[in-house]
Amino acid sequence: MSPLASGPQGPTTLRPLLTTVLDALTAGAATRDGPLPAGGPTEVAARLREALGDPFPEHGDEDALRTLVQALAAGAADPADPLCTAHLHCPPLAVATAADLAASVLNPSLDSWDQAPAASELEALVTRALAAEVYAEAGHARTQAATQARSAGDALVTTGGNESNQLALLLAREHHGHTQLICAENAHHSLRRATWLLGLPEPVTVPAPAGTMDPAALGEALTALRGPRGSLLVAATAGTTDAGLIDPLPDIATLCETHGARLHIDAAYGGGLLFSDRHRPKLDGLARAHTVTLDLHKLGWQPIAAGLLVVRDRHDLAPLGHHADYLNADDDTEAGLPDLLGRSLRTTRRPDILKIAVTLKTLGRTGLGDLVDQVCARATEFAELIHRHPHFELHDRPTISTVLFRPTGATDDTVAAVRRTLLTEGRAVLGRARLDDRLWLKATLLNPHTGADDLAALLKLVEGHTPR
Repeated sequence: MSPLASGPQGPTTLRPLLTTVLDALTAGAATRDGPLPAGGPTEVAARLREALGDPFPEHGDEDALRTLVQALAAGAADPADPLCTAHLHCPPLAVATAADLAASVLNPSLDSWDQAPAASELEALVTRALAAEVYAEAGHARTQAATQARSAGDALVTTGGNESNQLALLLAREHHGHTQLICAENAHHSLRRATWLLGLPEPVTVPAPAGTMDPAALGEALTALRGPRGSLLVAATAGTTDAGLIDPLPDIATLCETHGARLHIDAAYGGGLLFSDRHRPKLDGLARAHTVTLDLHKLGWQPIAAGLLVVRDRHDLAPLGHHADYLNADDDTEAGLPDLLGRSLRTTRRPDILKIAVTLKTLGRTGLGDLVDQVCARATEFAELIHRHPHFELHDRPTISTVLFRPTGATDDTVAAVRRTLLTEGRAVLGRARLDDRLWLKATLLNPHTGADDLAALLKLVEGHTPR
């Protein structure tokens, strides 16, 4: 009989398996000589196939856990490696990862109270605290603003920015009927995709000449489109995927208020600046949005997934209400059992709030703020290193922790080839971004342990692989 992870015997059963997993992770990582497995897709796939063998054999293999974890670790991109900087892909905190294990063991499902009694209450408390953080505008008395937000704001746990942005558009449509999205050229692709999924008109796109939304162009679009109050939805960005830029949020919020438009801010990346007293002012205007997207598996160091959609008025969530007698029967609800179906479009839902709650409680605002300050400081240092280097060109000083650069005089084809070569060799993981009609290498620094020597080594690798 196969042992279970939960129940009285669960910890005893898990303990030796955890040792197996940790040993396999160590062994797998040791086979890599960098942040990525060498050899490119073909060789990596071949090694994985060899380790897997028959995916569904007639008889089981007791060594499968060790074999497959080791193979996955050997073939993984390691976000904790200082040279793994391509994406908004953070190294998770150990305490958050440990909490995630507990969530898997207990296996609550947040679609009814009787499947998740404590987890449902934890989610309610923590999401409202995070809503209070979002709606405590920088420079205002946090205590007073937080008290007001706790009485009005709320947040839903999502799988990430895509789901959060889709929910923001859904709520706008359900409250105002016909909804026209207005966004800038820098907006995340999920917003355009959401209009397709929800049957909304094609978005009206306004220019982003310096990588951020042009308020003058937005004002012209709002004037030209004018309609019933709330029928226009403006989506601004706080932390673009390509360069980590932040739209002029106060100006955009004022325009939305003047024209009676609803405002959504996609702060999937930049929302983590809320935790830093030093960088929080960059998000001035965030609290004026009706809805806000946050991803704590970016600048929050959570294991995937840890997304949130924050709403200024919790009554905005009413359209998500749904009835299924076996989960939220009327008489159960009237008797005091919480109704959880309006907390998500998903039914079965794991308690991702646990790792978030453990992190917030363990580190506090100060601890998380220190991590934010560290990665932002590393990005500033890296930009300065590039600026001083005779063989590299810097796109601009970083707003958050993303730095764009390219070898001086290189063609776009060379830039792309250098990146792919480093990937294939497993030496470094750099992203790519096209701005100003040129291709740039992108380093998004999310590892607080990255040091000056690591940054110098990354530049040296790129320089060494660039033809002269």
